[in-house]
Amino acid sequence: MNKKLVLAGGGHAHMLTLAHLDEFTNKGFEVTVIGPDTHHYYSGMGPGMLGGIYRPEEIRFATRDLVEKKGGIFKQSQVIRIEPVQQTVQLSSGEVIPYDALSCNLGSQVPDDLVQGSLDDIFLVKPIERLYRAAQRIRELSTKKNIKIAVVGSGPSAVEIAGNIWRLGQEPNMHEPVITVFAGRSLLPSHPTGVQQRAATSLAARSIKVMKNCRIAEIQTGQLTDAQGTRYDVDLIFVAVGVRPNRVIGESGIPTGPQGGMLVNRYLHSTQYKNIFGGGDCIDFQDRPLDKVGVYAVRQNPLLKHNLMASLTGERLRAFEPGGKYLLIFNLGDNTGILSKWSVVVGGRLAFFVKDWIDRRFMRTFQAFE
Repeated sequence: MNKKLVLAGGGHAHMLTLAHLDEFTNKGFEVTVIGPDTHHYYSGMGPGMLGGIYRPEEIRFATRDLVEKKGGIFKQSQVIRIEPVQQTVQLSSGEVIPYDALSCNLGSQVPDDLVQGSLDDIFLVKPIERLYRAAQRIRELSTKKNIKIAVVGSGPSAVEIAGNIWRLGQEPNMHEPVITVFAGRSLLPSHPTGVQQRAATSLAARSIKVMKNCRIAEIQTGQLTDAQGTRYDVDLIFVAVGVRPNRVIGESGIPTGPQGGMLVNRYLHSTQYKNIFGGGDCIDFQDRPLDKVGVYAVRQNPLLKHNLMASLTGERLRAFEPGGKYLLIFNLGDNTGILSKWSVVVGGRLAFFVKDWIDRRFMRTFQAFE
């Protein structure tokens, strides 16, 4: 019987494996890819889609088309449980998929613990494709009146979302929205002072208010409540309070690390189950903590491809080296950005140009395989 490879998720860490899926199918392996949507959206360009810099088709990969072109099977569903002993994956559709090797790239989710009631006019910044619906909603409301928009969060995502909402508000026939960032203790607390200052200056220059020392305790449609009980009436709310790994792995009894992701060793397989691999935001790397940024998923690409093939053919596995300091660039929404690496901080149009060039090149590389 042919061995079965299952890829749970079509995210950044699986890109190279998906692009060369025919190498697996040509060897007679049955490959099944599971994803919640026929396309995968690149998170690094999500805020730019919200601001109208990019069209949805410019920031997404046609996962189903690619998988089927390469001889694999695509299942549009969600993984709700993994049975590591039985070696099966249970889907929200009710289907159960057996595997000999499994790789998890299930991503992360924005915690919704603060949200009470429905998500009407409340937008978690993941999944990325929901930001397109958010842009439509802003246009719909802002053509009629000035609206109040709240961004809850203090990290890069909150800064990028706020800046790109401002950009959207500059479109013709729209009333410019009033934007407030509820940043908790401070803005960008884990970033260098130079990055913090440039971000704060950019937002202030566009009348985007940053509420510091204001921790939001409850979110519901049309209203925020802070820890002191003060209420803020708003029209739309964006929740950008960080991310946590997909809970399916822990709920399936697979060992997890300090951040709740699947605990993997230097070969990127589970510390307990050697035929379950993982990459991206849904893992915790045993050797040292890794930031939840896309650069590590991209660096894991070639190793995952090799080790998945090796696990099916009996070849030698390779160890993952996370590499050194990575380049971080924010898209501020006004054709400027902030670039940071080591002690170097660069702001302005050049920073955005570099980010835009890197992102578009990344998209062209993998869209070409479609």
